[in-house]
Amino acid sequence: MFLKNIDKRIKIFTLFLFLAFFLIILKVFYVQIFDYKKLSYLASDLWSRDLPVEANRGRILDRNGEVLADNLTTTSLVVVPNQIKNKKKTAKALAEILNVSYEEMYKHVSKVTSIERVHPEGRRLSYEIADKINALNLKGVYLVKESKRNYPYGKLLSHVLGYVGIDNQGLSGLELQYDKYLTGESGAIKYFSDAKGNKLDMADIYLEPQDGMDIQLTIDINIQKSLERELDNVVSMFTPDMALAVVMNPNTGEIYGMSSRPNFDPNNYQDYKTEELSRNLPIWATYEPGSTQKIITTAAAVEEKVVDLDNDHFYDAGKVKVDTAIIKCWKAGGHGAQTFMEVLQNSCNPGFVKMGQLLGKERLFSYLDKFGFGSKTGIDLSGEGKGIIFPLSSVGNIELATTAFGQGISVTPIQQVTAVSAVVNGGNLYTPYVVKNILEKETGNVIKQNDKKFVRKVISNETSKIMRRALENVVALGGGRAAYIDGYRIGGKTGTAQKVENGQYLVNNYIMSFMSVVPANDPEAVLYLAIDNPKHTAMLSSYTTTPIARRILLDIIDALDIKKQKNQIEKELEWSDIPVYEVPNVIGKTKKEAEDLLNNFTIEYAGSGDKIIGQSPDAGTRVEQNTVIRLLLGN
Repeated sequence: MFLKNIDKRIKIFTLFLFLAFFLIILKVFYVQIFDYKKLSYLASDLWSRDLPVEANRGRILDRNGEVLADNLTTTSLVVVPNQIKNKKKTAKALAEILNVSYEEMYKHVSKVTSIERVHPEGRRLSYEIADKINALNLKGVYLVKESKRNYPYGKLLSHVLGYVGIDNQGLSGLELQYDKYLTGESGAIKYFSDAKGNKLDMADIYLEPQDGMDIQLTIDINIQKSLERELDNVVSMFTPDMALAVVMNPNTGEIYGMSSRPNFDPNNYQDYKTEELSRNLPIWATYEPGSTQKIITTAAAVEEKVVDLDNDHFYDAGKVKVDTAIIKCWKAGGHGAQTFMEVLQNSCNPGFVKMGQLLGKERLFSYLDKFGFGSKTGIDLSGEGKGIIFPLSSVGNIELATTAFGQGISVTPIQQVTAVSAVVNGGNLYTPYVVKNILEKETGNVIKQNDKKFVRKVISNETSKIMRRALENVVALGGGRAAYIDGYRIGGKTGTAQKVENGQYLVNNYIMSFMSVVPANDPEAVLYLAIDNPKHTAMLSSYTTTPIARRILLDIIDALDIKKQKNQIEKELEWSDIPVYEVPNVIGKTKKEAEDLLNNFTIEYAGSGDKIIGQSPDAGTRVEQNTVIRLLLGN
């Protein structure tokens, strides 16, 4: 019985050993066949080290592919402390080249870490310094590729583009707003070392970085350059407190150009104050709009049929009393009898008080709401303001009167441009935007596309058509005549708004502005220009902003290839204007006949004979008085 028990135990023990051995073989088989890659990776991770290779940030392009923000390749210093045998010697050599203290550099080379990035002293090194470090051939000292953001046009579009920090992270503007698209995925140079950090004699592995996506804007660089040039001229001539300009496609909401002063160079953003960096004035600034707001009041009055611009009349005596307030016209003694079309042309405040009274506060303020005042437009830029509109319960007769001509309320420039775009485009309010496409880096394929966003219908097509003609009248016959361009139908409205500080209107301190449309009959662009407290000039926007706006409009015409239009309203000439005449056809005429027809021009002859066989400019061209007309004589 005892032997039988021993035999049984031996059998059980043998079976147990067999099962254990079988399980070990099974585990080894599983590790070798199924778990090999995972364990190999974990083992490799224990003795591999990564030297970072930074990805390029995505570029920012204008609508035609012109690069507005790109990257420069630089190098940065990385050390592997365990590989540095003589830390004192290495620290001393690097400190001398980088012009930093020995103590600071010794901290880097002695740090208990596998890889140490020398920051900030060793970041974004010049080629000259990198070559000096490379020539030392120091063990444990590495130079790795790093990308530095570069803005080739300096201050151009600075508030819209924004800027990036030393680690290439977006800090403001589009750089911040679209950082997740612009930021790439870094790569590395993988090398292998033993437990002590000594580099092993194994081939390095290069893990390629993945660059960020490109962003294409709605901005047209030629229009943007025009804005930048003219705002620089404004600063030089008038030393204003601020100045700004915006150009928008009224039919889509695309922003063609946006700029303001003061501005900054994003390549050297550290040299500027926070308020200069963060305030994108076209979307942030809020102020009383002044007479440019009369466009909205007129559109509402026409839409509600409370006035007929051509047939209804208003008598301006120079002032009007509303409750306890006396509201004056800018012209002493007033304009006398006018149509309401002339009320707009003459920017007559008493006439707009009447227009506001005919509308009533409920209707006028409902149109302010429909046009988007008092709320953000939704433009794809951070920092947008809302403006301030009276709550309807606080609107009395005086508030109604002042709101009608643009005083007492506060709006942003982008609100004004968006609203006037709706006035002239057929009555459709669109959301403004600056980013057109997000592009895949390698192929250029569109990953994400922004299209026009319709918000609501605010006025009818018929009212919009009337308003386009009314704004063209203002430029041809009213206060906007300095912006008139022969052959191109320009619409517009000037504005001169008195500034408020601590609830009081300032003396001789105005924001002068001009809102314009080109061409007025079929709008392709809306331009808004504002100058805050210009010095050394007459306190009238018609003499300050409109000549500057005209130069920008000419550049817009070129950039968008806008063709000449027919049926332009003839300009009412001012004393400084040079008359413009159409060149008659004199081919086939005698010299005497040609001279009689060309009495408004200067004539130059070429050739011989008594008949005109050629002329330049061609017949039908409109040119200024005394322009040289060249005639070719023959038989």
